[in-house]
Amino acid sequence: MDSALLIHRLQFAFTVTYHYLFPQLTMGLALLIVVLKTIAIRRNDDAYDRAARFWAKIFGINFVMGVITGIPMEFQFGTNWSHFSRFAGGVIGQTLAMEGLFAFFLESTFLGLFLYGEKRLSKTMHWFCAFMVFAGSWLSGYFIVATDAWMQNPVGYEKTADGNLQLTSFWQLLLNPWALVQYAHNMSGAAITGAFVMAAIGAFYLLTKKHTEQGRIYVRVGVIAGLVFSVLQVFPTGDHAGKMVAQKQPVTMAAMEMLFNTQQGAPLVIIGQPNMVTQTIDNGIHIPKMLSFLTYRRWNAEVKGLNDVPQAYWPQNIPLLYYSYHIMVGLGTIFIAAMLVASFLLWQGTLYNARWMLWILLMLAPFPYIANTAGWMSAELGRQPWLVYGLMRTAEGYSKMVSAGNGWFTFLGFAGMYTVLSILFLFLVRREIEHGPEPSTAEKLRVLRFESVEVR
Repeated sequence: MDSALLIHRLQFAFTVTYHYLFPQLTMGLALLIVVLKTIAIRRNDDAYDRAARFWAKIFGINFVMGVITGIPMEFQFGTNWSHFSRFAGGVIGQTLAMEGLFAFFLESTFLGLFLYGEKRLSKTMHWFCAFMVFAGSWLSGYFIVATDAWMQNPVGYEKTADGNLQLTSFWQLLLNPWALVQYAHNMSGAAITGAFVMAAIGAFYLLTKKHTEQGRIYVRVGVIAGLVFSVLQVFPTGDHAGKMVAQKQPVTMAAMEMLFNTQQGAPLVIIGQPNMVTQTIDNGIHIPKMLSFLTYRRWNAEVKGLNDVPQAYWPQNIPLLYYSYHIMVGLGTIFIAAMLVASFLLWQGTLYNARWMLWILLMLAPFPYIANTAGWMSAELGRQPWLVYGLMRTAEGYSKMVSAGNGWFTFLGFAGMYTVLSILFLFLVRREIEHGPEPSTAEKLRVLRFESVEVR
C-alpha cells in the first residue's frame, strides 16, 4: 500500500473514531432526557426534572466536544480525499449539507433554549425543547448514516461526461434500504451507550451513598432502556443488517465469518483465531448450520465463500474485520445478559442494594463505546477495497498531492490536540458528577435551617 494512502486512512480512522465517542452519547442521552421530562410532567415529579437538568449538562459537554471534533472531518474530505470528493461530491454533498444546515442548527438552537430557558418557558414548552433536541440529534445521525450507506450501496446517481457522479434521485439517496437498516442498528447502539452511562452514574451514587434518590432514578431508567435497546440491537436491527450485508456484499459476510469455501449449511463461528495461511479458524467453536439459518432462514442454505471471489475484491484486512465483528457481537450478548439480570433484580426490588450488580453496571460503562467502535470498524473494513462500493477503490480516492510527511504532520497535530481535549472533557465531566444533581427543595430547606442554627 502507498505510504501516503496509508497515513490518510489512519488519520481519518483516528479522527472519526475519536469523534464518534461523543455523538453516540449525545444521541443516546437525547432520548433519555425526553423520557425523564415526560415522566416529570406526567407525575408532576420534580425529581425527574432535576434528573433531566443534570443529564442536560453532561449532554452539553458532549455536544461541544462532538462539534469540535466533527468539523476537521468535513475539511479532510477536501484536504486528504479530494479525488473522492470530486467523484462523489455531487451526491453525498446533499446529505452532508442537510446535516449541517438543518439538523445541527435545529439541535443547537433548542439545546440553548433547553439549558437556559427553563425559567422563562412553560413545562410543556420546555419538554418540547427537549424533544426538538432529540429530533435534531437523531435527524443529524440519519443524514450521516445515509451518506455512509450510499458509499456501501450506491443508488440514485448517474455518471457525468467527466466521469464523476451526480444525483438523479434525492429520495433514493435518502430512503436507501441500506440507510434505513443501518440507521436503526446505529441508533439502538447509541441508545445503549446513553442507557449504560446513565445506569453507571446512578450505580456510582448508590455505591457511594451520595444523591441516592437521583441514583435510583438513573439506575432504573438506564437499566430498562439498556435492556430494551440491547435486545433491539440484536433483533430486529442486527438481524436485518446481517441479511443486508449477505445480500449486497456477500464477500464481506464471508470475511466476517472467515468462510473461505462456499457451503450449504454453513456454521456460525462463536470463537476462534483466523488463520489466513490455512484458510481456517484455529481452536474454533462453531454452531453447525447456524450461519445459513440466520442469513437465509434455511438450515441448508448456501452461503458464498471468499474463494468464489477474486482476491483483488477481498476486504484488505480480514483478521481485523473478523475480530471487530465478533467483538461487537460478543459484547452485545453480554449486554443482554447483564441487563436481564439487572432488570430481574429491579423487578424484585433488590437492585439498589445489590452492590455486586451495581459494580457490574458501573464497570460496564466503557463497553458500549467499544462495541459501537467495533461495529463501525466492521462496516468500514468490510467495504474495502472500495471507497464507493463497486465504483471507486480506496486507492483511487485520496489526495495524490498530499505527501505522507504532510499527512504524518497533521496526524500528530490531531493526536496532540485531542489529548488536550480528552483531559479537558474528563475534567469537566468529573466535576459535574462530583457536584451531582441539584438538591431537592426539601434538602435546600434542611440546609438553610442548619445554617440558621449555626448562625445563632
